Amino acid sequence: MAEMVPGVGVGVIIENDQGGVLLGRRIGSHAQKWSIPGGKLNLGETFEECALRETYEEHGITILKPRVIAVTNNLETFRAEGVHFISVIVQAGGFTGEPYIREKQKCAELGWFDPRDLPQPHFDASRLAIQCMLDGIFYAGISK
Repeated sequence: MAEMVPGVGVGVIIENDQGGVLLGRRIGSHAQKWSIPGGKLNLGETFEECALRETYEEHGITILKPRVIAVTNNLETFRAEGVHFISVIVQAGGFTGEPYIREKQKCAELGWFDPRDLPQPHFDASRLAIQCMLDGIFYAGISK
C-alpha cells in the first residue's frame, strides 16, 4: 500500500485598491465554497511561480511582487473530505489586467470582498490565509 502524504497547494491573496480580496466560488473541488485563487504546486516549481501560473490560468491576471506570507494546514477539509493539503500562502503586491473567470468548469462567481466579512461557505485554507494576513501572523491553527 502506498504511503499517504499531504499534498502541497498555493493560495494567492490579491487585494484591489479598496482593500477587497479577490474570491471565487468553486464548482467541483470543494464545491460551492468561496476561496482565494490557487492550486497544486507542480514538481520543480517555486511557490511564486505557482502563484503566477494559477492566477493567470484561473483569472487572466498577472500578479506583481508575489511573496510568501503564511502556511496553513487544512485539517477541516481533511476531516470533511479525506483530502489533506498544506497550503503556502502568497500575497500579491499588485496585479495587471482585469480578473475574469477563465475556467468556467471550476469557478461559478468571482468578486471582491471585505476580508473581515467573508462570504460563506468558505474554504478553510482561504479563511485561514486571510486570517493570517489580517493578524500579521505566519500560521493560524484549525478554524472553528
